[in-house]
Amino acid sequence: MRTVAPSESADCLLGIDVGSSSVKACLVDTDTRHRLGRSQSPAGEMAIDSPRPGFAEQDPEDWWHHVCCAVQHLLQEAAIDPARVRAIGISYQMHGLVLIDEDRAVLRPAIIWCDGRALTSGQALLENAGAERCAEHLLNAPGNFTAAKLAWVREHEPEVFGRARAMQLPGDWLAMRMTGRVTTTAPGLSEGMLWDFPADRPAEFLLATAGIDVGLLPEVVPTFSDQGSLNAAAAEALGLRPGTPVTYRAGDQPNNAFSLQVLDPGQVAATAGTSGVVYGVTARAAYDAEQRVNTFAHVTHAPGTDRFGTLLCVNGAGALNAWLRREVARPDVDYEAMNAAAAEVPAGSDGLTVLPFGNGPERMLGNRDIGAHVVGIQLHRHGRAHLWRAAQEGIACALAHGMAILGELGLDLRRIRAGHSNMFLSPVFREALAGLTGTVIELYDTDGAQGAALAAGVGVGIYPTPAEAFVGSEPLRTVEPDADRQAAYAHASERWQEALRAAPANDAGSDRRLG
Repeated sequence: MRTVAPSESADCLLGIDVGSSSVKACLVDTDTRHRLGRSQSPAGEMAIDSPRPGFAEQDPEDWWHHVCCAVQHLLQEAAIDPARVRAIGISYQMHGLVLIDEDRAVLRPAIIWCDGRALTSGQALLENAGAERCAEHLLNAPGNFTAAKLAWVREHEPEVFGRARAMQLPGDWLAMRMTGRVTTTAPGLSEGMLWDFPADRPAEFLLATAGIDVGLLPEVVPTFSDQGSLNAAAAEALGLRPGTPVTYRAGDQPNNAFSLQVLDPGQVAATAGTSGVVYGVTARAAYDAEQRVNTFAHVTHAPGTDRFGTLLCVNGAGALNAWLRREVARPDVDYEAMNAAAAEVPAGSDGLTVLPFGNGPERMLGNRDIGAHVVGIQLHRHGRAHLWRAAQEGIACALAHGMAILGELGLDLRRIRAGHSNMFLSPVFREALAGLTGTVIELYDTDGAQGAALAAGVGVGIYPTPAEAFVGSEPLRTVEPDADRQAAYAHASERWQEALRAAPANDAGSDRRLG
């Protein structure tokens, strides 16, 4: 969907995507579905605090600051009358935890998705609630998800927990900041291990196991629905009209799948931002007994229509690329220059191998945190460009490793859809992923903020069904496996797997290591 100039009479929809690295905002014309503008705040990356090893926290007020900056800039650049914004959709980083008191003040920094502190708490929940019961009712183990983080706060910060009156996911908090309503969604709770699928209600049995009152959970509202309207203070801060409705909310990966028209069984989406994700939709609850991948309620899940999203997440994806740019590249080298230099190196990176981990415990590795590794470096042969290519190939190898697990669960991965953004802007990365997996990749000109905007149109009733929001949408390009590089990628994959088998764990997620 290309960016076009707005007509004077057209209404529009606003999408906001709150990630851990930045906030993105997008306006979409309701009639043409074309993008009217997009913005991002900050221009670089938001800070992630790590007060102790394995911790990852952010201040929700920082999210709000950057939401306001992104929306104000977008309205100004697109020259849009705020009265023309019909509805707002929210996408947010999954698995986080925000706690608020009776005055709706934030009690502590948000514990975000890549924080590893709660693994031991999650394991205790699993043992006490029963692995079979968790599998049947949650489709997952509590792991390091939101429920485990909530249990960790109760165990380790009882004074904070005692003052809490509601727990929220990051998108819940943002919606509250806009509307004053404290609500959540069933798919959101499912992502936090807080939704009981057979009972079709919050997972009271797991909360009871942790000694937590179910009343701490917000009111549940449908994913596509009237979730409240902008109050006067929020409208002034954003530059929007008071009363503008919020009509959609979803975690970033299910929302990204929505933005790529991945709505029904058999469709698959991929992203490669800070983390790398492959997300496939099924009509049945696919459960991985080893918890290497996880299944949640998809945004199109509804009573009588089962739609599950099975998610593979590699924490160390774009985070590694960002680290290389920040710490290894020269100050004048940007991602485009890194990609161009990497493309000059032959497939296989001349024998150099990179394990792209080091951004927290990896679920597909059994919640081990093995760190990032560079293997086989030859000082007289390898330079920066080799490292940049090896890193991109290493991220593709990590995704291929996880996609094999998805294949074991019955997902069809012959064709995936991805946004033409982040690491998919790199020809090296997308060709390596296609070559390593034998997958055809369709690239679309969209992102999570644009998807959230279109979803808001479904929530407010402009589009009768999710599929109607994408009328006229076609891929920018299709990437197919390169037969000439098949042998090189096969050798690179073998080296990568050997390096993975040899890599030791360092227990980064354990409470024992955190003291």
